[in-house]
Amino acid sequence: MAGRINDDDVKAVRDAVPIDAVVSEYLQLRNAGGGNLKGLCPFHDEKSPSFQVSPSKGLFHCFGCQEGGDTIAFVMKIDHLSFSETVERLAAKAGITLRYEEGGYNPSHQRGERIRLVEAHKVAAQFYVEQLDGPEAEIGRKFLAERGFDQAAAAHFGVGYSPAGWDHLTRYLRGKGFSDKELITSGLSQDGRRGPIDRFRGRLMWPISDTSGDIVGFGARKLRDDDNGPKYLNTPETAIYKKSQVLYGIDLAKKDIAKASRAVVVEGYTDVMACHLAGITTAIATCGTAFGGEHIKILRRLLMDNGSARVIFTFDGDAAGQKAALRAFEDDQKFAAETYIAIAPDGMDPCDLRLVKGDEAVRDLVEPRTPLFEFALRQIVGRYDLETPAGRGAALDEAAPVVARIKNSSSQHEVAVQLAGMLGILDTQFVVKRVAQLARWARERGDQRGPAQPPSRGGRQHQQVQAPAPAPSGPALNLRSPAHRTERELLKLALQKPDLVSPAFDAYGADEFTAPPYAAVRQCIAEAGGAERGVPETREYLVQVLDAAPNDTVRNLVTELAVEVFHGKTIDETYAGMQLVQVRLRAVDRRIDEVQGSLARLGSNVAPDHLAAAQNEVWVLQQYAQSLRNSGADAL
Repeated sequence: MAGRINDDDVKAVRDAVPIDAVVSEYLQLRNAGGGNLKGLCPFHDEKSPSFQVSPSKGLFHCFGCQEGGDTIAFVMKIDHLSFSETVERLAAKAGITLRYEEGGYNPSHQRGERIRLVEAHKVAAQFYVEQLDGPEAEIGRKFLAERGFDQAAAAHFGVGYSPAGWDHLTRYLRGKGFSDKELITSGLSQDGRRGPIDRFRGRLMWPISDTSGDIVGFGARKLRDDDNGPKYLNTPETAIYKKSQVLYGIDLAKKDIAKASRAVVVEGYTDVMACHLAGITTAIATCGTAFGGEHIKILRRLLMDNGSARVIFTFDGDAAGQKAALRAFEDDQKFAAETYIAIAPDGMDPCDLRLVKGDEAVRDLVEPRTPLFEFALRQIVGRYDLETPAGRGAALDEAAPVVARIKNSSSQHEVAVQLAGMLGILDTQFVVKRVAQLARWARERGDQRGPAQPPSRGGRQHQQVQAPAPAPSGPALNLRSPAHRTERELLKLALQKPDLVSPAFDAYGADEFTAPPYAAVRQCIAEAGGAERGVPETREYLVQVLDAAPNDTVRNLVTELAVEVFHGKTIDETYAGMQLVQVRLRAVDRRIDEVQGSLARLGSNVAPDHLAAAQNEVWVLQQYAQSLRNSGADAL
């Protein structure tokens, strides 16, 4: 059993790995003001960024779905790792050697499953690269050379070669300490009659990385005629490799995709290589599957869905390429970016184009592009005889629902006008109204994908109505309440700038906060040692507050308050004093009302000694309230 990681080492990992650097491996971040950064949340779909990162505090929080936490919590959630696996992964990046409090340090036994599988792939990738230099791999080097890729290109993309024998890699990985179970689980080996054998044999190998740069799988190209396997063989679905969630080249392209707000989607590994070597460093490809919704989520987080974002598909000009383009259009409206298609006039893919016409031709390929919706419509319209009224009507019936999927009303109108021109229908308004009618039917039945068919004449709708999305979870708070707004601001000060409110804040009881969620946060601060604990080291103090949270709801509220910007323009001792006074003053006024209300209910039945004590308490509280109003924070 793995030992517990030493607490000081966990703290060292938190301090050594900046949260903005880690988050930037998964999504694009931009300045949000107040020292914070913002981006599209990776944990739920959204059109505008509500996900914020505070580098100074080492925390993130999404104001849309309420997810939040520190660097470790972010990696745990996004990569589905345990706490120890996450700490080990971050420690490896930071070059920190971890100590375990039970059983000593044994890397071969005390790493989490994902860490081990990623390590196995890293070792395998290096093994394959080394094999590419051997005599047997001559056929692989020839394949690359014939497609215009030299040794430097192969090295840049980590291309390697898997030996043709049964178990070369398997034996090598065993010698590195990996168990047979790990080899099978990783997909690098498979069961043979006498034990594990290599899955990939006698093939050219491309390593496939996730957005963080970890190698999670391989794509293998057949080289010999006696290989009875498929032309391309990919890693099977594993704990770390999901083909619908990986994009080849994303680790190399992500920074330029974010910087240029442009992504070029090609069809194969060699196409990605050709594009990058030609200067199109935003090129990526799917791995043995159609481009789909999960791929869109990856790109959207990098593109930030700003108005200038572009996604360009470069499918082959053959029937299969056109079919792939139409499949991509099915998901087009999941993008906020503009989508285009670029097909070489002679139907060549980027790899062949570079080989025949050079790098400039590849760069030119993605410039005179066609909007994807226009391409899709022309493919539909082209199947009908537009010389006849029946042909034009049938084409309209198929094409109009496609246009009705466009969510932006002005764009929808413009495309409907274009469709009328494509069909040769002179009554443009007839087409525009037809499209608008289909879009209205879709909205009425809640079909977010857009209409496939209009409702039948009998009124029955064959498509299932989608249930409305659940509202974001989180504590119910009335931010229109002046009391709640002030309590929230004071808690933000206690978490973000404890030096401005301590030690006065630590004398406040949880009952001085009228909103139960805020009272819960106040209790967490108390259990962490009070705001005064945060004066020398705010980041470690915030970790302790989060650890004191009784559940995820309170924990998420802590991160929300710890990254939210203040309402005031100048955040200083004067501003902090105003919040302290307002919260205390309202608490005093509430107590006065409680005592006077109790006396009124008792009437003449109150005992003389109890009446005197109550009247004295009210008098003291009234004097204190007056002092707070006159002297402000000095009266605390």
